[in-house]
Amino acid sequence: MYISVTRDIQVTALPDFLPEQSDPANDRFVWSYTIEIANLGKERVQLLSRHWIIIDAYGRREEVKGPGVVGEQPILEPGETFRYASGCPLSTPSGLMKGSYTMITPYGETFDIEVPAFSLDSPLSKPTLN
Repeated sequence: MYISVTRDIQVTALPDFLPEQSDPANDRFVWSYTIEIANLGKERVQLLSRHWIIIDAYGRREEVKGPGVVGEQPILEPGETFRYASGCPLSTPSGLMKGSYTMITPYGETFDIEVPAFSLDSPLSKPTLN
């Protein structure tokens, strides 16, 4: 489990290798990841957009930007959490993901919160520090 807190918004990431969707003979390795966003603050916030940086074992970098997460732009009242799951394929048996979410307050103030870097490791490779 990987955790970061920015401006009283906690983001927790939990990756999981999916051997049934992976095909190592064809350089296809797939992970699911669950993200939980918890509003620990005192004001409502809404997630507007995401920015992911995905790096494979060779250092190749891919960036993904877009509105919301899994088709939603959740609003989090103080004390509320939002959880979703998604996936990531790589052509290498390990890598990492990190990123940020852009949030907005009821007063129109936008700010970015950190998504903690998390390691994508499969049991098909020797452990590496990503």
